[in-house]
Order: sequence, then structure tokens, then C-alpha cells
Amino acid sequence: MGSDSPGLLVLVVGLVLVAGLLSAAEAALAGFSRARAEELEDENRSGATRVLRILDDPPRYLNTTLFLRLLAEITAVVLATLMIQDAVGNGRWLVVVVAVAVMLVVSFVLIGVGPRTLGRQHAERIALGSAGVVIALTRVLGPIPQLLILLGNALTPGKGFSEGPFSSEAELRELVDLAEASSLIESDERAMIHSVFELGDTIVREVMVPRTDVVFIERHKNLRQAMSLFLRSGFSRVPVVGEDLDDIVGLLYLKDVSRRLFDRRDAETTEKVESVMRPVLWVPDTKPADDLLREMQASRKHVAVVVDEYGGTAGLVTIEDILEEIVGEITDEFDPDEVGVESLPDGSVRVSSRFPVDDLDEIVGVEIDDDEVDSVGGLLAKHLGKVPIPGSSVEVEGLVLTAEEAKGRRNKIGTVLIRPVVVSEVEADAPADQTV
Repeated sequence: MGSDSPGLLVLVVGLVLVAGLLSAAEAALAGFSRARAEELEDENRSGATRVLRILDDPPRYLNTTLFLRLLAEITAVVLATLMIQDAVGNGRWLVVVVAVAVMLVVSFVLIGVGPRTLGRQHAERIALGSAGVVIALTRVLGPIPQLLILLGNALTPGKGFSEGPFSSEAELRELVDLAEASSLIESDERAMIHSVFELGDTIVREVMVPRTDVVFIERHKNLRQAMSLFLRSGFSRVPVVGEDLDDIVGLLYLKDVSRRLFDRRDAETTEKVESVMRPVLWVPDTKPADDLLREMQASRKHVAVVVDEYGGTAGLVTIEDILEEIVGEITDEFDPDEVGVESLPDGSVRVSSRFPVDDLDEIVGVEIDDDEVDSVGGLLAKHLGKVPIPGSSVEVEGLVLTAEEAKGRRNKIGTVLIRPVVVSEVEADAPADQTV
């Protein structure tokens, strides 16, 4: 061993330590959150301002740490090889094998895995402590790291990551799933983020209220009738139609009717709904839901009429319908719980509007064979000929179906009261030859 071997050993150890520190700094700064850096700056933490400066231009400063780390690591490898050659002698291949084996372990453990792990585990402390040094080294080296990066980009085929580090939406979704698995976000937050992605692939037809569920009012009705419809249906906005639902001429708002009746008490019978209705926002049923949401926000419209490819009314869509695709069903404290089957003292039965028609014979003893509808609510709407509202009643196969309270944000009928048709005692006891 030569007389300069102890000096080489100290130098190699020093270079390995420097490379490890640079590796830890690079790992800490590369994954540091800008939001957290701003919080630290608000707390007047030392080094926070310098961390923010690095985050403003990460490639410039991280390239410096990468350049210096490689410089220290390569220099340590060369010096270690010389030192091993002095110790081993003239065995060239033995020197190569020993040098590769030793420096591979040293580089992997002391420069690669160890410092990077520490940099991520203690990112805040290491980032605050190393930010000033990294900025100073970048200023000293000047454009050298950038020139080497440009040279590497010139020699590298392809365009690289000009559009970002994610090549597909699926990769970003996987990152969200990984964040949930690591307990960085909650499961409902992950579901909401996925819903935001899916909203871009959702069209209006998938979120609208279909025309069969639309409550409307004719343009010739007066304001008293309109107020009655508002109170019975629970809606605050309804479309105004001319001849039929394909001829929507405007939208009627409860607040406009209330304001007019407050200003003029006689307006409830003298004015028609068309005098206070508002213009309609028309949208095609194939319009992306996220585009419509931005359009409705910009135009300050809460309701839009959806038209199909033939120009007919397909349904209505509200801002709440679109938001529910992200946050889920919106309900309030007045929404009752789902009702199964409830027998009442007067012999009638209360069922959910979703109760299957095929199961009615089990609870009321009447079998209804109707292949066009599946639920009691659908049966009521079919025989009524329009969307039922609370109080709507119809007779079907000897049964009287009465719509009860509405539930949910869309105010759909929640329960239906079923009772048999009762023949009055006068009709039952009247003699056959009775004349009027």
C-alpha cells in the first residue's frame, strides 16, 4: 500500500458522504409540497423562502444536485480503484472485480437507498436545511449543469415528457388509488376524485331528469294555479309548455311568482304564468356534463332543457344533477326513510313507490298484470297520464292508488297509499226499482 493510501481513503469517504447528502437533498426537494412550503413560510421557518424559490424552478436546482452527486460518486469510484490497485498489486482483473464489488455496495447503500429513504422520511427538515446550499452551488456552477442537460436532450431521441410525467389518465388514477392505500387520502375522497375524471366522459343524457318525470304547467294557467302546483309538487322551478312538453316556452320560478303576488294581490287570478316566466337554456343530450356545468356557471342558470336529436324534449338537467355525479346523492333532513309495507288501521296499505307491481297480490290480494311498468309509482303515473304529485289519485283494478309525500331532491313520490274501492251504503241498499 502506497504512502498516499490513507489520504485517498479519507477522500473517498468524504466524497461518498457528500454524494449521500446530495442524494438525500434531491429526494427531499423533489417530492416537497408547495402548499407545505407556503405554510412553513407563514410560520417564519428558516429556509422556507429558499425552498419556495427552488420549487419555482425545480429543474434548474435539482439538476445541480444531480450533477454534483454524480461528480462525487464517479470521483470516489476512480479513487477507490486506484487505492485497491495499490493494495492488490498487478492483478488487473482482480482489481476491477474488487473495485466494482466494493463500490457497488457503497453506492447502492450509502448513496442510493439510505440517503433517499432519509430524504423522504425527513423531507421537511432536510429540505429546509439544504435549500440554501443548493441555491449557492447552483449560483457557483452557473450554466454548466444546464448545458450538460441540453446536451443529453439533444442526444436523446423522442420528445421526452413534454406533456408531463403521466402518459395516460389510468396512471393518474392509479396514483390516487395508491394515495388511498397509503392513508394519505380517505376512501370517499378517492371516490370523489375518480368521479371528477368520469364526469368528463359523462353526457347530459345520463344525468338528466327524463321527460316522463318532468312536472310542468301550461302557459294559460294563472299565478294562483302556479302557486298551488309549486306547493303540491315541492319544486321551485317548473317548465312552462304550450301545446305539449315538446313545446316548452319558458321556465317558471317560485320566487318570481311569490314576488309578483306580494306586489299585487289581485295578480293571482288576473295574470298568466307566461307573464313572469324566464327564457330557457337549451342543450343537446350529447353535450359533455363537465362542459355544461361550466356553461351553467358562466350564464348563472340552474336549469336547462335537454333536447334529443329530433328536436324534442328529452328532459331537464340542473346543476345539482351534475354535482351529484361527483359527490353522490344529495338529500336533506326532511327526506323520510325508505318504507317497505305498512298496514294501516283503516285497512289501507302504504308502500314505497318502488314496490314491485308483481308483488301486490301478496299484500292486497289483487293481481295486476301489466308488462309496461315495474313499480307501483310507475303504475300510478301510467294510469294518471302525467307525473304524479302528492294527492294525485287513480283507480286501478278495484284499487285506489294515492300518491303521498315527495322525497329526495327531485321530489319524486316516496310512498303510495293503496286501498280497495269502497261502494257507498246508499248504492248498496238502494232497491232495484228506485227512481229519482
